[in-house]
Amino acid sequence: MSNEAELLPGTLDLLVLKAVSLGPLHGYGVLLRIGQISGQKLLIEQGALYPALFRLVRQGLLKTEWDKSDNNRRAKYYELTAKGRKRLREETEWWNRLAAAVATVLAAQPERA
Repeated sequence: MSNEAELLPGTLDLLVLKAVSLGPLHGYGVLLRIGQISGQKLLIEQGALYPALFRLVRQGLLKTEWDKSDNNRRAKYYELTAKGRKRLREETEWWNRLAAAVATVLAAQPERA
């Protein structure tokens, strides 16, 4: 079994919103930040990330601005909007409730006769 976890459907948006909430990032920086804060357990492929970024911008959860990257190249930076911060709070609360419910189920012990 691999040390990298596979993402459940719908979790990529949550991870992107969380990564960007820590400070504005360009696309590749989002990949690096998710890898960094997950201890390299979650590695997102660029082919999945960029459609997610586009979708989040279209939904008004992220805004973009062009600037220069660390290597002095022009890059599009992503930042949370107020709507994005609200969605991040809601999704985080939902995820925490789900994780607690799954943990409760997994902790169940067999009944003794």
